[in-house]
Amino acid sequence: MIKQAIIPLAGLGTRLLPLTSVFAKELLPINGKPGIEYILDECIEAGIKEVIFIISKKKLMIKKYFYNDKFYKNIIKRKKDSRIIKEYKKILKYKKMIKFVFQDKPLGTGDAVLKTRRFIKDNYFLMLLPDDLIIKHNCSKSMIATHIKFNSSVMASMKVNKNEVSRWGIYDIKKKIDNMNFIIKSVVEKPTIKQAPSTKAVIGRYILPKTIFSKLLNLKPNKGGEIHITDAIQSLINENNKFVGHNFSGKYLDCGTMKGYINSGLEIVKK
Repeated sequence: MIKQAIIPLAGLGTRLLPLTSVFAKELLPINGKPGIEYILDECIEAGIKEVIFIISKKKLMIKKYFYNDKFYKNIIKRKKDSRIIKEYKKILKYKKMIKFVFQDKPLGTGDAVLKTRRFIKDNYFLMLLPDDLIIKHNCSKSMIATHIKFNSSVMASMKVNKNEVSRWGIYDIKKKIDNMNFIIKSVVEKPTIKQAPSTKAVIGRYILPKTIFSKLLNLKPNKGGEIHITDAIQSLINENNKFVGHNFSGKYLDCGTMKGYINSGLEIVKK
């Protein structure tokens, strides 16, 4: 079973400026609850026991959110408010399972993953990208079941409109397994409509093998100075490591843009 998850949180959040110039986007409330708590609840429900947050010094407020004990103890002592007590107990539950590592330069998701190398114990681990919220069905739980069934790495997949493929990483499918799963040949980043090998897009849920760390160590940064996780994944696929694309059943919400963030709140209210 997969017991560890990593969540890259060091990104600058430029798509949500000016809010993110002073505030961590992952703490912005969606229907009265910080976005990061939806991700943590997904992990807990999927059986994850330890979550590693990758943050930067500019995102220290995320750590403070979970380590503000003195504030809570003082206010509970004075007010004895049942709602505050309940919220504090929930935060304590989260805190027990969270570790923090730092990525002080925005050098890409691959570099963020590499920062967790010394903490990963098992052969596989889960990675969740917090801009991608999935509601109604637990995506991580179904991906773990897929991993167990096929004994492979797994990446989340969603069908997108053909005229939107240039916004996404798009799967080149090697072989269809069943209606929910397929073998990944490669990922084509933001292709034109003509170049797109399918309409299946990469969504921010991954079950990755521990062997990815050796690939990341040997990768050279791209022109923008970043190390991309997809390059390390492709290197493993080229060596015949099996990566399964999983068509998840939940509803995808994009919390990384202002329009998507507002829409996410509206969709969660409907839920």
